[in-house]
Amino acid sequence: MKKTLLAIAAAVLMTVMPSVQATVVVIDPANLIQNILTAARALQQINNQIQQLQNEAQMLTNQAKNLTSLPFSALNQLQSALSATNQLIQQGQGLAFNVTQLQTQFAQLYPVSYTASTTGSQMALDAQQRWMKSLDALRTATQVQAQAVQNFAVDEQTLTDLVNRSQSAVGALQATQATNQLLALQARQAIQAQQLQITQSRAAALEQARQVLVQERANEVRKRFQGGGTPYTPYSVNYYGN
Repeated sequence: MKKTLLAIAAAVLMTVMPSVQATVVVIDPANLIQNILTAARALQQINNQIQQLQNEAQMLTNQAKNLTSLPFSALNQLQSALSATNQLIQQGQGLAFNVTQLQTQFAQLYPVSYTASTTGSQMALDAQQRWMKSLDALRTATQVQAQAVQNFAVDEQTLTDLVNRSQSAVGALQATQATNQLLALQARQAIQAQQLQITQSRAAALEQARQVLVQERANEVRKRFQGGGTPYTPYSVNYYGN
């Protein structure tokens, strides 16, 4: 490095020497070399500052990408699917889903036993109502199943869109938002599975209760037919007085 600087200094001396022999210019080579080194260091510092500014500009660009919001939302689709299933459940004509109302209705339609004051017509009417409740519960269960099947196609398209958005995310915020929406889709599918389980279990429980009351009614009808008196007891009869 020093040899190179000396060569540069010598070349400078050769170029600045006057052609007139009478004039003598004195130049300090050491001072000239020091000035050249200072200029080189200043140039290097400028280059470092430029590189630092470029790095900061790139960092700001990356931060801007990380703060860019995902231009896609599946929230409305997910809420719409849940609302459709909930509406089917609420429109069901079976027993109420409210705990207090359910207990009252169940006690009326599914008594533990029949009393003597209950008429045969009332038992027949109750049996018909129980059959209707079971039929309504089965209808609701099948409607919820049909709605779930319709949601499959929508869920498939939503899943594809969210995965593509996540893979093409330009920053951390978009990737996080896409992941959150994927989790929301998974949660909605879990809720839908619970809704299916509730309606199916409800229909099965009502049918089992109806079968129990069918047997209870049959026992009550048989008991009333037999009556509460002394049953007939056969005995031997002698026609000839022997």
